[in-house]
Amino acid sequence: MSKEYIIYCDESIDKGRFFSHFYGGALLRSQDLREVQEVLIAKKNDLNLHNEIKWSKVTYQYLDKYIGLMEAFFDFIEADIVKIRVMFTQNCNIPNNLSTEQTDNEYFLLYYQFLKHAFGLQYSNQTDENIRLRMYLDDLPDTREKAERFKKFLLGLNKNPQLESAGIYIDENQIAEVRSHNHPILQYLDVVLGAMQFRLNNKHKEKPDGARFRAKRTIAKEKLYTHIYQRISKIYPRFNIGVSTSVHGDVTNKWNHPYRHWLFKPEDFVIDPSKTKSNSKT
Repeated sequence: MSKEYIIYCDESIDKGRFFSHFYGGALLRSQDLREVQEVLIAKKNDLNLHNEIKWSKVTYQYLDKYIGLMEAFFDFIEADIVKIRVMFTQNCNIPNNLSTEQTDNEYFLLYYQFLKHAFGLQYSNQTDENIRLRMYLDDLPDTREKAERFKKFLLGLNKNPQLESAGIYIDENQIAEVRSHNHPILQYLDVVLGAMQFRLNNKHKEKPDGARFRAKRTIAKEKLYTHIYQRISKIYPRFNIGVSTSVHGDVTNKWNHPYRHWLFKPEDFVIDPSKTKSNSKT
């Protein structure tokens, strides 16, 4: 069997208070897929979590169970069996001179950049063998026409000189939209992505209208985020979630690192200080 990478992708198009356009990816080598799936499914079953797990379902009552799920997931990440990438934009970075077409297709254009660059695929293959890339995309939130056009656009990566020289290619039959309900890796990824969006947008500080204290669910989500952050920091000490992760002078770390963030910035932009955390009252 030829070598193969599998990338599961999740995204959130919600516009956050400070950060937006969150994209998350989990990459595995095909030989590890069965083991990872079996362990993640077994962990859910052990914890009597038989339905789909999601960040939005985290509550105080389920906190310990979700911490147990993240322990299992991050054991694979720490071992570099699963690679995680998270990309997002910062609202204070206002792009200049976007065409109407670029604005209309912003979601897919950012998705394309994420898949092309986030994993450092061009640095992943030091052999003479070709490596096939299989992509599982969580249901795309747009028209069928735009989704099909996007998949064809992704096939254009086969003509990218860097990926071509690294022997990375995409099979046109291996770009699929899937439902996270059927894919445990996507479910676990959703929790990590949700935790980052939650913390970067200061949702841990929110209180119900008229209340003096935060809701139990908010406190539970902050505790789960903290646990996830502690596991990330074991891999990458003093990790800063709000900036692009450093390569420490070695660009191949874009591939080598098990966990990385990417703050995507337009080529041409201006900064709106009113949209920064430093100018926020909370």
